[in-house]
Amino acid sequence: MRLPRFKEVRGVLAEASRQMLEKPLYSAAISAFGAGVRVAGVRNHKAGLLAKGQKEIWNRLKEGIDTKARYIWVHAASLGEFEQGRPLIEKIKRERPEYKILLTFFSPSGYEVRKNYAEADCVCYLPLDTPGRVNRFLDMVRPEMAIFVKYEFWRNYLHALWQRQIPTYLISAVFRPDQAFFKKRMAWYALWLKWYTHIFVQDERSRELLRKVNVENVDVFGDTRFDRVSDIRANGKRIPELEQFADSGNPWRQPVMMAGSSWPQDEAVYADWFNRHPDVKLVIAPHEFDEARLTELKSRFRNGAVLMSEAKKDSTLMKDKQVLILDCFGLLSSAYAYCDVAYVGGGFGAGLHNINEAAVYDVPVIYGPNNAKFIEAREMAVSGGGLPISSKEDFEKIADTLLSADSAERKQKGIQAGNYIRSKLGATDKIFAKIFS
Repeated sequence: MRLPRFKEVRGVLAEASRQMLEKPLYSAAISAFGAGVRVAGVRNHKAGLLAKGQKEIWNRLKEGIDTKARYIWVHAASLGEFEQGRPLIEKIKRERPEYKILLTFFSPSGYEVRKNYAEADCVCYLPLDTPGRVNRFLDMVRPEMAIFVKYEFWRNYLHALWQRQIPTYLISAVFRPDQAFFKKRMAWYALWLKWYTHIFVQDERSRELLRKVNVENVDVFGDTRFDRVSDIRANGKRIPELEQFADSGNPWRQPVMMAGSSWPQDEAVYADWFNRHPDVKLVIAPHEFDEARLTELKSRFRNGAVLMSEAKKDSTLMKDKQVLILDCFGLLSSAYAYCDVAYVGGGFGAGLHNINEAAVYDVPVIYGPNNAKFIEAREMAVSGGGLPISSKEDFEKIADTLLSADSAERKQKGIQAGNYIRSKLGATDKIFAKIFS
């Protein structure tokens, strides 16, 4: 019998020590984060909303939770993850009405927009992930099931749910080799994944990565966002001002490009081309805006720009204007229906926004290079409907072709984009069937 070597023994002891220290160190870091948020909230608006929301959690739960009801708890970090989880929430409400839904958010950008979401029976912020708060939360809610969306790995919540034997699921997840779970020096981190009852991933690569850390309770069921954008198209809002601006129904109308979730870095890519092509119309939905941002945006375009808020008051202001700026939230996903080509922003900055929202309308989609984390960006490019670019010159070359008056290539690529979306439908039904089987 071979005696273990000193290095092997040291490695085992070090790993055991890390696991013993993991919970208190992690919890201390979460507490420090909470204190930092409270301090930052004095001057930072978003931090202030989070600090205020954390204070209000227990009252909202006390008022909103029916102690006699059966709850499924769904957690989404922010608005994007909520849209990903929404098809499953609404299917549960339709087909399993015996359950009520508790919806939690971590980010103000999700909570503040969806705090009155009608399909959830109670909506609040997620209490910070410290043992005391976790146990208090679970004792109040008593969920029969927990569903986390895409990128949610809260150590104390996962462990407490596992200890209480509450079925816990991660849906529409994507894993990458550079994540901590797959680094040798952080092997303890992968143990968190074993506390999920089941993990539903978007692609085969994610399943293979999980297998390497001995996580086998995995299915490749795709991305529920495809189901969501299909629902949005079926129930799209009519936008009269956009109908008028785009001259919808006129076969001889000018082409229209929709720039969704646009950042200044994106406008630096496409603005000059439009200034040189006054015959092509542009609709811009800025990702964020205030008065200064809107003033600067209007000044970029020399062929005339008008705000949606102005057009609502007087539609004649759109006459002879090349650019319409949507200075309101909630219209983007329906606005893509009025365009011939879509440009989705974020790819020249922090990260690409939702290209599926555009492609579902059978239009080609242009997007920037920061898209490595998005499976759909790679796959849509392969399908022919997605057009990744790396520079202003790339955009202008594509625009010269796709935004010509009767571009056959534009129509072909639009069909390819729509077909790609349709080929990906069904993740919600698969996940629902597995959870409730």
